[in-house]
Amino acid sequence: MTPDRANPRERWLSWLGTLGDLARLRTLRLLEREELGVGELARALQLPQSTVSRHLKPLFDQGWVTKRSEGTQSLYRLAADALAPDMRDLWRMSREHLGAAPAFEEDDARLAEVLAARRVDSRTFFGRIGGDWDELRRELFGDAFAVDALLGLLPPDAVAVDLGCGTGEAAEHLAPVVAKVIAVDREPAMLAAARKRLKRFANVDFREGDLLRPPLAKGEASLGVVMLVFHHVDDPAAVLRALAPGFRAGGSLLVVDMARHDRAGYQQTMGHRHLGFSEEDLRRFADGSGFALQRHVRLRPDTSGKGPGLFAALYRRGG
Repeated sequence: MTPDRANPRERWLSWLGTLGDLARLRTLRLLEREELGVGELARALQLPQSTVSRHLKPLFDQGWVTKRSEGTQSLYRLAADALAPDMRDLWRMSREHLGAAPAFEEDDARLAEVLAARRVDSRTFFGRIGGDWDELRRELFGDAFAVDALLGLLPPDAVAVDLGCGTGEAAEHLAPVVAKVIAVDREPAMLAAARKRLKRFANVDFREGDLLRPPLAKGEASLGVVMLVFHHVDDPAAVLRALAPGFRAGGSLLVVDMARHDRAGYQQTMGHRHLGFSEEDLRRFADGSGFALQRHVRLRPDTSGKGPGLFAALYRRGG
């Protein structure tokens, strides 16, 4: 007997079983907002298309979502107006009890990117190619030119420090546009890899050191970057206090890291000490450090990535 023909208790239990999966609840949250294809849902939810299709089947069979065809694509949407009263009540209660969560914020941010990538139907060249423009531009010019061009806005006499430089990715972008780059890492193997990568630049100074004991002279740096390092350190506030003396008054420190998330498994599998950071965390870390948080921005998510969303936080050194 199918749930539609079952008695009310069996039907209710069937609905509870369907909504008892967080992935399906995340799917319904997005489909309540937008009509989406399977591929779009997969990118927004960071799930394989086969998994999304598997979750959509019971949602469609029970009437939670509607489906229509557009060309060869099937588009899904939460059937809010067509839901039975009991189903509407159950969805309303489920949504209210879910509340806010970092995972939902990440879903919403990726959904915005998915929607922005949709093709625009227009008579103009850019309208016709719409969502393909980024790919065409990448094919013509590659990926690096935009970042390198924007870095040209930095003062050419700046002394930049790449803290926790790893293999030197950030230093590689900075070296052509500033007077000097100081690449700092505590691991000799990382510094060796950075030296190999950056050997063509004569203005990179490699220094072994810890972020809590940075090898910087007083006021030596005018700007610095800390890329995806804060989540590995026990006390980010202590790092800011240790770094401040090495920056001149008015100097800038850019911290890029993960926004607060709930992927606790990262602590076991990758040794993360923190599950990301909120803007309030970053402001609190600066208290008494000599730095002040000037700006906090959630970065646009790359829907091909599998990790949490990122932020950029700009600190300014006081006088």
